[in-house]
Amino acid sequence: MIKTPGDVKTYKKDLKRALSNTFLGATLDAFASAYPASRANAFSGIDFEALAAEIARAKDESIPNLEKLLEEFTVQAQKAGAVVHFARTAFEANSIIASIAEENGVRRIVKGKSMTAEETFLNDHLERSGYEVTETDLGEWIIQMRGEGPSHMVMPAIHLSRREVAELFTKVTGQAQDPDDIGAMVRVARSELRRKFLEADMGISGANFAIAQNGAIGLVTNEGNGRLVTTLPRVHVALVGVDKLVPDVKSAMRILTALPRNATGQLISTYVTWITGAVECKSAPGSRKSMHIVFLDNGRLALAKDPVFSQALRCIRCGACANVCPIYKLVGGHNYGHVYIGAIGLVLTYFYHGRQNARAIVRNCLNCRACKSVCAAGIDLPRLIKEVYGAILEVEGEKPVKNVLLEKTLGNRRLFHFLLRSGSHLQAPVAEGRFLRHLPLIFSEEHQFRRLPALAKVPLRDKWEKINPVTQNPRYKVAFFGGCLTDFVYPEQGQALLDACRDLGVRFEYPMEQTCCGLPALMMGEKETARRVAVQNIKAVDPAEFDYVLTLCASCGSHLKEYVNLLSDEPLLGVKAAQLKDKVIDFSSFMTKVLKIDPSQFLAGGGKTAYHAPCHLCRGQGVREEPRELLAIAGLEYVQTKDEEVCCGFGGSFSLDFPEISAELLKRKLDNVAASGTGALVTDCPGCVLQLKGGMENRGGAIEVKHIAEIVAERRK
Repeated sequence: MIKTPGDVKTYKKDLKRALSNTFLGATLDAFASAYPASRANAFSGIDFEALAAEIARAKDESIPNLEKLLEEFTVQAQKAGAVVHFARTAFEANSIIASIAEENGVRRIVKGKSMTAEETFLNDHLERSGYEVTETDLGEWIIQMRGEGPSHMVMPAIHLSRREVAELFTKVTGQAQDPDDIGAMVRVARSELRRKFLEADMGISGANFAIAQNGAIGLVTNEGNGRLVTTLPRVHVALVGVDKLVPDVKSAMRILTALPRNATGQLISTYVTWITGAVECKSAPGSRKSMHIVFLDNGRLALAKDPVFSQALRCIRCGACANVCPIYKLVGGHNYGHVYIGAIGLVLTYFYHGRQNARAIVRNCLNCRACKSVCAAGIDLPRLIKEVYGAILEVEGEKPVKNVLLEKTLGNRRLFHFLLRSGSHLQAPVAEGRFLRHLPLIFSEEHQFRRLPALAKVPLRDKWEKINPVTQNPRYKVAFFGGCLTDFVYPEQGQALLDACRDLGVRFEYPMEQTCCGLPALMMGEKETARRVAVQNIKAVDPAEFDYVLTLCASCGSHLKEYVNLLSDEPLLGVKAAQLKDKVIDFSSFMTKVLKIDPSQFLAGGGKTAYHAPCHLCRGQGVREEPRELLAIAGLEYVQTKDEEVCCGFGGSFSLDFPEISAELLKRKLDNVAASGTGALVTDCPGCVLQLKGGMENRGGAIEVKHIAEIVAERRK
């Protein structure tokens, strides 16, 4: 049975072991690099956003009616000769299946790939009951023999090398296997498994769909084992989560359009199998197969009633959230989930396998939003992960010290800013120019992968009146939301904004009551603190008074737009939050779409420049082309680098909690930039500047790192 560390200290040891596994890193990196292109090709000609929205809408209509759909399915399935069971818990589901085996005199069982069976640990239960159980999906068979769980929902053995598989097959067959002869090893597997199919008394499968309209189940597989499992044995049992119920064939086909494309970049899976009722089977008594369908609740029906977490039941189990996750790419599924892996696994583990197994892994999220951007069911996975973390903290009632400190300081703007001002004076003994000479003693050696910036001697807010020019008859009145880093660490970025917009008819105001956007609080599970901060900022920056609310921080901009979720139950503030969402804009979009600047306003002949796309800009706000367009307008030669939209590893407090992950992501990012041969790297977020500039400084500072506003301001005529 799978065990996941419940404490971060032990969990981090597992992460370090995974990071040292060079084969795992290379394999996952190769897959992650190839996946976006194959996925894009598969969805060519299809509006993915519209398809995902339609799947989400249909799922949301079905989720509140799962019990009704189950009743309809049961009636139709029983008409077709199937027996339908309902299991409230995982243990009950396993017991039902064991009793079916006993009643039918079963000795040998073959199984098709089923994440629901993994969820209930069905194999363990059946083997303890004396049955021989064989997984028949090639990947599942391999990990079964190794005593492991799947490392991916679609590709369960992706973490293993062909050499490891060859060693395993040598042990199984007693004959040496050549790791370079993949075809020979496939033939070994086919030979071993074919005998199991022919000897089996019972076949167990999962189901991707259970159609209430006709009582049919649908299976999507890439190997013929699924059909052999469901046809050859005289008894077939399908274990199905109640969330797989759909009203009709049209609903199933809609999901089928997205599932293989999103999972592996295929237009369609090799096998799509539809089964309705008990079919003919000559080896069975009466020449009819004994067909049983076991529906599993295990908390799903309660989850369906939750206004926030019910959307987790939309999941179609494509595994795309793992495919694009930068953390999964580094450490694999055995360290990025429990049974269910990837972003959806961080959510479902808490509900299906308890907070002990979720406690540590749920913190290992960058909030980079890559998972949300590819989810075929439109699940807001980053939000649900933070909600789970907050729920665990609330239930356990014991918060980390940093959470307690953050709660006391961030919710009080005056205290928070007083501490930042004090820090700018107290840092003098360890400051060296714009960086700290060495890290404070509270940081371990693991944090030495980058240099940290010193706090500015004078924050932006204290110099604003002096540097902000008076604009007569402005075209636009804009509130500038500085955020913590621009205000107290990089005030020169605020100066750059004013310089870049010089004489362009913009009057900027800096509302002095503004404070941190609140994202750090939400990332640490402190939702109530995040709400209080949101209220402070809504009061400080009344969106009705401005044409735009501009921020140089991608994370702030994205989070300001999320105030609608935090304040949705506040009638008046909720309206203001919606107004704010509509008026928040990033620097690149403001320059290109609002001010419509042109090359004549800039110097010509700029050098080569690489670009890092902040997660909360390209995915959080959907801004992708504007920064690159702005660089071209400013006379710079944009040079594309590998994985531009992959997270730099900062993630706010994430880099403090998981420095080993942060450091590896930063290394790969800077390696890619260095390989491009550029002399400059720009980005749209001060948090990314902190990470990238600190990492580059640690390397010797060969490439200059700047906020895009700085380089644009430098090139204004």
